[in-house]
Amino acid sequence: MSAAANSETRLGKTSLRFAILGLAAASIAWVALTQRGPDPAYLPAMAERAVILPDGRSVYVQKYEVTVTEWNRCADERACELTLRARPGQDPSTTPATGLSYVDVQQYVTWINNRSRHTFRLPTAEEWNSLAAAVLPEKPDPIFTDPSLTWASSYLIEGLAPRALKPQGSFSASPEGVVDLDGSVWEWTMECYDGMDGGTPPDRCPAFFVGGEHLAAMSYLVRDPARGGCAVGTPPAHLGMRLISDKAV
Repeated sequence: MSAAANSETRLGKTSLRFAILGLAAASIAWVALTQRGPDPAYLPAMAERAVILPDGRSVYVQKYEVTVTEWNRCADERACELTLRARPGQDPSTTPATGLSYVDVQQYVTWINNRSRHTFRLPTAEEWNSLAAAVLPEKPDPIFTDPSLTWASSYLIEGLAPRALKPQGSFSASPEGVVDLDGSVWEWTMECYDGMDGGTPPDRCPAFFVGGEHLAAMSYLVRDPARGGCAVGTPPAHLGMRLISDKAV
């Protein structure tokens, strides 16, 4: 073999070694990237203990509702279209983010999942009821026993929850440490209300349940429940959100 051929062979082997080393380095970097844990800079404060649901599952629940400050981090990064302002005299870091539609809330969930590297979601209506069972008042007996007057009973005995927007920590805490479930903010759930037996895909659902003093069904586009929607019972005072996770944070 000539000297030129030997030189080309050595060059080819060297290039192959560099290519293999490059692929190995890229693989290591990809594994390191995908195996990184959650980013604590974006993780919300969670309740002290997991909530054990009636079916035995554990869910991990955000201690407080998402605040104006937390929401605006998403807006500042242009992942959420809506920018919020706290009212005069309110601290945005402790004021619940309200005036949120279901569409708004889904933008926030997508953003925080990407940023935190942890999977959060909204609760189902049944899960929300389980979270709040210990702090919500027992449902009073109806004022009227005539089934045709059920609506009148509902309107007279509901509406007991305060309606003024107050800072986080102003209301009760559940035994697990979930705070303000009995406050003036109704929280979006992921459960569709289609007026039928269910089965409507979420991206085609016209309304979703929100949890508060009672469950209400609100149009997915509604931000201000006083101006419309398909609320069941007394209209919610404010629409906000709280995250849950199926894995410990």
